[in-house]
Amino acid sequence: MFTGLIEDKGKVVSLTQSGKNWKLIVETALPVADIKIGDSIAINGACLTVEEMSGQLLTFHTLYETLDRTSLGAIKTGSSVNMERALRFGDRLDGHIVSGHIDTTVELISVEKTTTDIVVKLQVPKEYELQLIEKGSIAIDGISLTIAKLTDSYFTVHLIPVTWDHTNLSEKKTGDRINIETDVIGKYIQRQLDRTSPATKGSNITMGTLAEAGFF
Repeated sequence: MFTGLIEDKGKVVSLTQSGKNWKLIVETALPVADIKIGDSIAINGACLTVEEMSGQLLTFHTLYETLDRTSLGAIKTGSSVNMERALRFGDRLDGHIVSGHIDTTVELISVEKTTTDIVVKLQVPKEYELQLIEKGSIAIDGISLTIAKLTDSYFTVHLIPVTWDHTNLSEKKTGDRINIETDVIGKYIQRQLDRTSPATKGSNITMGTLAEAGFF
C-alpha cells in the first residue's frame, strides 16, 4: 500500500529481458540502508519488488503483464521514474490509499502553466470512467492528485510547483502514455452497485444513483 506522495525521482539504468520476465534497474537517491531485498517500491505507480541491490542501484523483477498493462514497457534508459516506498503502519496518510496496481494508461492531452499552478489534461479511460468523479482522488504515474474537471472525453488535475519540480510529469510530452490508478474505494462501490442495484445493470451508474444509495 502507498500514499501517492513521491519520495524520489529515480533514473532508469536498464530494462532487460530475463527468461520470460524482465529486470528493471533504477538508480535512486532513496536511503538504501533502509531498503532490503523483497521490499515493495512503486515505480510510476506500479508496485514492484526489489530483487537485487548494489549501492544506489535497485533491481526489480518485472512481469510481462506489468510491462504490457503499464507505461513501463516503453520506458527508455535515462528516463526518470517516480518512486515511493510502501506505507508503514503508523505513518501519516497524507495522500490517499494507493494499491500500486495500475488500471490502465491514458494519453496526455496537454499541459498548461498558469500563474499559480500547472493544469494537466488527460484522456478519460472509457472502461474506468465510472470510477472517476470531480474532486475525487486518482494516482497519475503514482502521484496522488485530485480530479479538478471531468468531461466525457478528458479530465484535468492541477499540480503545485513543488509537485511539478519533484516528479517526472515535468518531463512528459503531449501524446505520452501515463499510468493511472483509480480510487480503490470507488471500485468497491461500483462493484457492489453492479451486483445489487437494478438501476446499474448494464453499467449505467450515475452520480444520482450513488447519491440515492447513500454514498454522498
